[in-house]
Amino acid sequence: MKANVSYLIIFGAMAVFPSTNLFAQNDPMAPPASQTQPNQPGRAQAPTVSMRDSSGAPDDAAQEMKDKMFLRKATEDGLAQVELGKLASTKASSSDIKEFGQKVADDHARLNDSMAQVADAIGMRLPKKLNKTDQAQYDRLNGLSGEAFDKEYLACIVKEHHEDLRAFRFESQTTNDSQLRAAVDKAAKVIHEHLVMANKLAEQNGVPLPHRENKPAPPTP
Repeated sequence: MKANVSYLIIFGAMAVFPSTNLFAQNDPMAPPASQTQPNQPGRAQAPTVSMRDSSGAPDDAAQEMKDKMFLRKATEDGLAQVELGKLASTKASSSDIKEFGQKVADDHARLNDSMAQVADAIGMRLPKKLNKTDQAQYDRLNGLSGEAFDKEYLACIVKEHHEDLRAFRFESQTTNDSQLRAAVDKAAKVIHEHLVMANKLAEQNGVPLPHRENKPAPPTP
């Protein structure tokens, strides 16, 4: 009689608690129910993050880094143009070069202010003084005088404005920051104006222009 009662108890427990759930609840190695049960209608799936979901984000981050690098380099170059322009306004032997140097200094000071506003908007700190390379160039020019200074200053301005104009135009085409693009486009126009003036002064003072240095001489008639 006791045996029959025991069987009845066991069968009753199995009917109430299916074997799979009974043993799974006591098995410490069993996976969570969320991993074993299929998705049920009406139940939201957990979002899955993948590289496909964030396509473009790495490119945006890379461009932001390039924008910051451009702002730093543009500011360093601008600081150099301000200081070299001031130097030319006092040391140049030609009144035209003195006036040009002062204009370059004033214009680049304003352009630096525009770049600083963009940098402030993105929480970036810009350099406030010349880097070692520009300081060495300043010291070298400061050691010259007269015609030697005029020619070296003009050669420097023509070369650097060619490089700056190319860099600013490229940045305008690649940046996604509308505020930065507006400042860059404005600066590019000023740099182009300086370059036209510097080319003219260089020709007048016998300074070879970069795009003409390797140009072959015309044939002798």
